[in-house]
Amino acid sequence: MKRPDLSEVSPEILAYIESLEVRLGRQAKSAAPDPEPEERPAEPPTPINVITISAGGMVKRTPRHHYTPQRRGGMGVFDIDLAQDDAPRVLALADIEATLLLFTDLGRSYRLPARRLPETEVRARGIDLGTLLPLQPGERVIAVLPEEGGDHVALVGRRGWVNVIRASFVGKNMIPGVSYYDTERHGPLAAACWIPGKDDLFIASRAGQAIRFPMRRVPNSGTLGIQLGRDDAVVGITAVDEADGVFLLGADGKGTIREMAGFRANQSPGGQGKVALKTDHLVAALTVASQADLFVITRLSKLIRFAAEDVPPKTGVVQGVHCIALRGDEAVAAAISRTAPAKAATG
Repeated sequence: MKRPDLSEVSPEILAYIESLEVRLGRQAKSAAPDPEPEERPAEPPTPINVITISAGGMVKRTPRHHYTPQRRGGMGVFDIDLAQDDAPRVLALADIEATLLLFTDLGRSYRLPARRLPETEVRARGIDLGTLLPLQPGERVIAVLPEEGGDHVALVGRRGWVNVIRASFVGKNMIPGVSYYDTERHGPLAAACWIPGKDDLFIASRAGQAIRFPMRRVPNSGTLGIQLGRDDAVVGITAVDEADGVFLLGADGKGTIREMAGFRANQSPGGQGKVALKTDHLVAALTVASQADLFVITRLSKLIRFAAEDVPPKTGVVQGVHCIALRGDEAVAAAISRTAPAKAATG
């Protein structure tokens, strides 16, 4: 419809009509769909692989260069092809020549060469991990770390109990299925990370609470790392120092990089956490490295890759920014890829 001749209309009515036109224009702009995110150039072939493991035990390995980097907030691509009642559980990155350390919710540990996982395209079903490891019925992998990532490994359970073990315990002579975490006393294992010479451990819970304390304060027998509410549970652990930032991701696809300079460390473990991210469901906590890419995967297996520098770092509590577009979906896991040696990883 063309705008009619309003020359005979009184100035008051004309001003009113023009104000309505401005308001309608603003509403139309806000209702318009977001433009498709700009994609960054794809990288050359690399030996680094993206490893996806589902809650049901399906696993796949795909070279990292098959995932085109996008701008934060994009739609991503479909990754692992799963049954309708299954969903991704763990996301990790490792060199094809690396040996993987796998930790399960029953506290057991395994070593597995990355090459034993067959290479697949981006959207593929993968294989049953039970064909490669002697997993018990219902046993689930909760963390995957490439070997030789530090001097110690930190293990934390859902109820907040933390153990720190020497790297030699998970070396080449490790007995398959050995347990370094007492799940009968402390509940299921929730996450694991390398400690590459860092001073502190950062433990985060599903409710967005977190605590930071010196790693040296953890005795050989382990200790309670964080006090949790009845309905809360640990979702991640990572090693940090004062200059680091931690990428925190909620199930709603919003995330932030929380700078440790603004997150004061406790003198010892076992205290109550404080709000790290405003969220009802935190799913990941990862120490951020410079010039790194973040990978986020959803319950429906959509995976996005974007630069960590696209997430603005914050010293205070925020709700985060959109990292992946979600429609009837939720984020379930994240991983970070670096060109430098890994700082930490979470399950």
